[in-house]
Amino acid sequence: MSDGEETEPNGGEDGPREAREPKGPRSEQAGQDGQQVLTEVLPGPPARRPGYFRIGFVGALGVLVAWLMVQALVGVRGVLVYILVALFLAVGLNPVIEFLRARARMPRWAAIITVCLALVLFVAVFVWAIVPPLSAQVTSLATGLPAMIDDLQENRFFADLNERYDLLDKLQGAVVDPDVGRQVFGGLVGVGQVVVDSLVASFTIFILTLFFMTSLHGILDVCYRLVPRSRRDGVREIGDEIVLRIGAFIAGQLVVAAVTGLVAFLFLWAVGSAYALTLALVVGVTALIPLVGTTIGALAASLAMVLVDPWLGLFTLAFFLVYQQIESYVISPRVMRRAVHVSPTANITAALVGGAMMGLVGALLAIPVAASLTIILNKVVFPRLEEA
Repeated sequence: MSDGEETEPNGGEDGPREAREPKGPRSEQAGQDGQQVLTEVLPGPPARRPGYFRIGFVGALGVLVAWLMVQALVGVRGVLVYILVALFLAVGLNPVIEFLRARARMPRWAAIITVCLALVLFVAVFVWAIVPPLSAQVTSLATGLPAMIDDLQENRFFADLNERYDLLDKLQGAVVDPDVGRQVFGGLVGVGQVVVDSLVASFTIFILTLFFMTSLHGILDVCYRLVPRSRRDGVREIGDEIVLRIGAFIAGQLVVAAVTGLVAFLFLWAVGSAYALTLALVVGVTALIPLVGTTIGALAASLAMVLVDPWLGLFTLAFFLVYQQIESYVISPRVMRRAVHVSPTANITAALVGGAMMGLVGALLAIPVAASLTIILNKVVFPRLEEA
């Protein structure tokens, strides 16, 4: 280097490399020899703003899909109720089928046919016992209506009311009034539609029950396969016990209904009713409904007896009110406690809640659901809480 040559700051071309690099974010890192080495930190990508439109669109689409699913479920709620009732009956009748297989050594298909024939026979006997007396009563009422009106005219009390309020004239005017005729015809059409709908629903439930009874084991196996293998044995044990409890509940309800029907038949036969078997069948069938079934049957039997003799009808009503207390506090709690192992308080609460949610179907399904929840609590929830 000559004496007149000037040197560049920071060592010129051979000076430190950092002096020629552009300035930017740097960080210090330790090198192999322990010295600090400056390294440049590259800036990251710029932050993106959230896509508010896309978020709102996806959220609105999810709400729309949920609303459509709810509307679809509401539209098929009748079919879902049929399926639920049929599955409940198939599970409840399964112990009878297994009993026939074990004791009578029948194949499963033969046991299912036997149970179905028994159900059809019971319905036929019930209709045979109900329809002829009912048609006879209607015919007798229509034939004896003029004589009843003449008897009412001769009655002093009714004659006094007729003079004050012109009851017979108003009744005659109502009979010839075309508006009343249309209303009566509309009411008859509505009753006929209800009867047809009930028959269709009963037939649909019967067919579904038959299919569910045939494929019950396959349905249960598919449900168990949805559970991981490590937990499948425990779930299978709980599921089998729930199936047994549902069958025990139906058996217990049938026992209570049979006892109620037998007591009703003996009482009505003792008081000399000409339709003791018919009214006893009505009381027994309505007794299958938890909580209010016996009351409905008692009211029907009492009303039928009132048409024969008012005092006898009141006596019938008093008898059934006393029997209902015995059934509610003595017979039914003992039978259900042994059948489903649920306390009477839980039974009553479950039946009330189920009836408020789904009506008659809810009241029928509430007690088995309560028994299933009791099993899950005792087998799963409570042991885990004790181990925690």
